[in-house]
Amino acid sequence: DRAVVNIGGIANVTLLSSDGRVIGFDSGPGNTLMDRWIQLHQDNRWDHNGAWAKTGVVDEALLLSLQQDPYFSRKPPKSTGLEYFNLDWLNAFLKGDERPCDVQAALCTLTAHTVTDDILEFLPEVKKIYLCGGGALNTQLKELIQTKIDRAEVSTTADLGVDPKWVEAIAFAWLARQRINLQTANLPEVTGAKKRSILGAVYLP
Repeated sequence: DRAVVNIGGIANVTLLSSDGRVIGFDSGPGNTLMDRWIQLHQDNRWDHNGAWAKTGVVDEALLLSLQQDPYFSRKPPKSTGLEYFNLDWLNAFLKGDERPCDVQAALCTLTAHTVTDDILEFLPEVKKIYLCGGGALNTQLKELIQTKIDRAEVSTTADLGVDPKWVEAIAFAWLARQRINLQTANLPEVTGAKKRSILGAVYLP
C-alpha cells in the first residue's frame, strides 16, 4: 500500500492500495497558508525548510479550531482551492494576539495532520509515502508527516525516478497523450464522474 502526496498550494493525496483500488482527493491546504502568512510578516515568499515554523510553538487551541473546519470531515471525492483556504479563512480563527511564528507552526502542523489523518483513514496499512510538489522540499513538514505515521517510510517521488518538482508537468503531458490517442484519462472513483471519458480538446492553428 502506497500513498503519493502532492503538496502545492493545496495538498492532494493519491492512495494506491495493494488490491488495485485508487483513491484520490484534496486533503486541504498545502503550502498556501504558510506562504501567505510568511509573506505577510517577513520578506520571504515561502518558509524555506519550515525554518520559521520550527521557531514557533504550536498553538494547540488554534490548531484544533482549524481542524474543525467542515471540509476536513467530508468524504471523498472532494476538491478545494485557494478560493477557500486563504488568509480570510485563517483570520476568522485568529484572536489577534498570537505570535506570528506560533501561527506558522500551527499551519505547518495543520497540513501534516490533515494529510496523515486522511491516509490513515483510507489506507491504514500504508507502507510508503512519496511526497512531491514544493512541499516535498519542506524538511519540517516532511518530519511532521513522518512522526505522525512512523511505521511508514516517507520519502519523495525522486525515489521513483520522478523529480518532485516535475510531477504535475508529467501528469499534464500524460493527459495530452491520452487525448491525442483518444483514450480515457479520468478515474470516476476519484473525481465522482459518472463514467470514464476522453478529456480535453485538440485545437489546430
